[in-house]
Amino acid sequence: MDGIVMDSISHLIRLARLEGRVDKRCLLAGRAILTHQARVPTEVPFHLLLAGTCTLELADRSIELTAGDMVLLPRGQAHVIRSGTGRRRVVREEPGVAFTTALTSGSGSTIDLFCGHYTFSPGTGDILFASLPDVVHVTLGRGSNEQVLMLSALMRGEANQERPGTAAILSSLCDVLLAMTLRAAPDQLTDHALWPALADERLRTVTDAVLRDPGNAWTITELAELATMSRATFIRHFTREVGMTVGDFLTKIRMMTAAELLITTDQPVSVVAARVGYQSESAFGRAFRLATATTPAQFRRRTIASATSS
Repeated sequence: MDGIVMDSISHLIRLARLEGRVDKRCLLAGRAILTHQARVPTEVPFHLLLAGTCTLELADRSIELTAGDMVLLPRGQAHVIRSGTGRRRVVREEPGVAFTTALTSGSGSTIDLFCGHYTFSPGTGDILFASLPDVVHVTLGRGSNEQVLMLSALMRGEANQERPGTAAILSSLCDVLLAMTLRAAPDQLTDHALWPALADERLRTVTDAVLRDPGNAWTITELAELATMSRATFIRHFTREVGMTVGDFLTKIRMMTAAELLITTDQPVSVVAARVGYQSESAFGRAFRLATATTPAQFRRRTIASATSS
């Protein structure tokens, strides 16, 4: 997946208004079990394994992880991490400024695992993560993968020292981690809305154009020309590959953009509606409610109140 795809992924991540956080760094020797409860709907847990091997167990499957593996759980489901063999060792936790370190007794560590989560704003993040499968498991790199080694070194360095600014740096690195994960997972995303449009070069051109200008009065003929297809071929190809109509796709992008505008500006709802391609405020309101289960005004008030209280 090339730079154009990365632009689209970056745009979608920005629209989702994510905040990444490392909750724990696990340095475990011997047999250890870590239980993770289900997350609230606006939190998505992840695990990045830097060294060793372990097993992530869900209700319906087990996933073997080796160094360089990343697992993202968009539904926030409960799960268990198991590592090592032999007699089970007691895991103790040492709270820190930016995160907690989970340790087992004994010399050395057999696994080095970062456990964290992404928090997202209702509405924008809902649309992004609803378009992902229940589990995203990718191998970001093995051995000499320079990018992963650099990312791992930065995260380890911050984790080891916990200096001023560590939490902010780790949060930014979590964004890098998510972008790398989505870029590395095209085969897992092909059956889920939005992502096939990033994997197909012709549809990717369409996606980029819509993301750049969601308020344009796009016609199927214009989009077909961007994809260098006939109108009929474009409709068939888009629906087959993306799993939704062109109209539904446009609506998803427009609703994510509208949610961001409602959060980041004080523009009237009518202006936001026009900026994402709706001449009628009532039609925009109906579409927004279908996408987010709330009205634009309620979404704005709730998000501002949540930010003020936190």
